[in-house]
Amino acid sequence: MADLFDKILKNMGPIGEHAKESHGYFTFPKLEGEINTHMGFRGTEMLNWSLNNYLGLANHPEVRKADADAAIKYGLALPMGARMMSGNSDNHEALENELSKFVNKEATFLLNFGYQGVLSAIDALVDRRDVIVYDAESHACIIDGVRLHQGKRFVFTHNDMASLEKQLQRATKLVDETGGAIMVITEGVFGMRGDLGALDQIVAMKSKYQFRLFVDDAHGFGTMGKTGAGTGEHFGVQDGIDIYFSTFAKSMAGIGAFISSQKEIITFLQYNMRSQIFAKSLPMPLVVGMRKRLDLIKSMPELKENLWKIVRALQSGLKEYGLEIGPTASPVTPVYLSGSIPEATHMVYDLRENYGIFCSMVTYPVIPKGMIILRLIPTAAHTLEDVQKTLEAFKKVAVKLKDGEYAKHDKIVEGVAQ
Repeated sequence: MADLFDKILKNMGPIGEHAKESHGYFTFPKLEGEINTHMGFRGTEMLNWSLNNYLGLANHPEVRKADADAAIKYGLALPMGARMMSGNSDNHEALENELSKFVNKEATFLLNFGYQGVLSAIDALVDRRDVIVYDAESHACIIDGVRLHQGKRFVFTHNDMASLEKQLQRATKLVDETGGAIMVITEGVFGMRGDLGALDQIVAMKSKYQFRLFVDDAHGFGTMGKTGAGTGEHFGVQDGIDIYFSTFAKSMAGIGAFISSQKEIITFLQYNMRSQIFAKSLPMPLVVGMRKRLDLIKSMPELKENLWKIVRALQSGLKEYGLEIGPTASPVTPVYLSGSIPEATHMVYDLRENYGIFCSMVTYPVIPKGMIILRLIPTAAHTLEDVQKTLEAFKKVAVKLKDGEYAKHDKIVEGVAQ
């Protein structure tokens, strides 16, 4: 018989195996100071492209005041208990109503966290007779929710409508036997590549196949569509999305999430989502703060306009410099490079220590071996000067990578972990 801890310590996982060298620098870094485009890292100011603060609301003075005033008025404990028992309030219901109107759905239910919310919603919506059909590049929260499903699940090749149709045919045949139903799950904006889910094409398939569509629009809410109501608005198919989900952790610069649908479905979720039935309600200051953030999104279109000004400048500049950013059609800006994990760490170290640029690095096992993604998240708070500085730095390190300068090292950067 093996000892559980011995087994774990022999296999720390594909990322965890590098913890000794990377912790505190490449993984679990500590950014210092107030949330901003320039923050401290180990005592040095860095130009920061690693925060999902799309609309710059995290440190907006009206948001800071609303958060502080609500904390003084209510404290962090109110309301006590789960929503169903003792944790409901007028503010919770008002935020839900305001979100419903904004995303053009009948009703909304607040969730404590996005990751937890998606898992729990999937669990509540389907049973063992039902079939889930989902995009292969769905976020980890969707993948984990699907794994917990006790019925069948079929995956379709990312944004491939022929693959989706094939899986819908398989699912239709199966539910005809079980008496179950089909739920298709995809994303509005895929957070790694930045490309959009083919929502218009998926919705069009409803005329041929019977299914309900669940869309995780974490990166689309606030950034996509004429008013910022999301990727469904962008495509003009919001009515075709049966279950619309988003989080407060991106454009709203907070904590929590919400799910919107027709009124009866939201009532069902309120009484059947275990993660909400058995968890404390969102604290009042967070709810009041989200109401202020939503009000600013609606009343200040210049926030989204400035975000897209920065996005266009950054993405067009990267392409002009010959850097590959893939199919992104959103603010998410991945820069694709080729190299090993050691090369990636030396390049990121160079960017931080010699150019003052802080961005996220993505390597295997999140993406295939030999590929490196440097993921940039432009925000409304960035400036064109920030963009130009970054473009010049990326051009230089890309040349160094191509010339093999980082390949001289066969180990990840050592001596930086703490």
